[in-house]
Amino acid sequence: MIDDLYSARILALAANMPRAGRLAAPQGSAERVAKLCGSRITADVTLDDSGHVADFAQEVQACALGQAAAAVLGENVIGATAHEIETARDAFRAMLKEGGAPPEGRFKDLAVLMPVKDYPARHASSLLAFEAALAAVQQAKARTSGADAA
Repeated sequence: MIDDLYSARILALAANMPRAGRLAAPQGSAERVAKLCGSRITADVTLDDSGHVADFAQEVQACALGQAAAAVLGENVIGATAHEIETARDAFRAMLKEGGAPPEGRFKDLAVLMPVKDYPARHASSLLAFEAALAAVQQAKARTSGADAA
């Protein structure tokens, strides 16, 4: 059963982290920590004029499962809206906690993490990247809409 959890695909995703690091001048940044295991992810974003992710970077200090989820995010986040990230996060959470279907659309590769549903202690670290990215996008939107109002 543990072999299903740490499949070759999950390990390959974890080993090839796209968009690793930090942005020099992000519009939004957020850090999320899984208290149970200590995994930590910081996400930086910039948005284009229509509110889509224009640039993204992430600093990931997490287990292979958290890294795999962050890799799926990093591969697909450019061009995403806050709504798409939130919808994917909610579907991912439902997949893990309620036996729901995997996310659809640009983040459909999260389906590879379906075996994590059987390991509740791993849910928080698996969701971290999406939690951090969504918070960073929301912060960027608040800052840019505040600048527009000034």
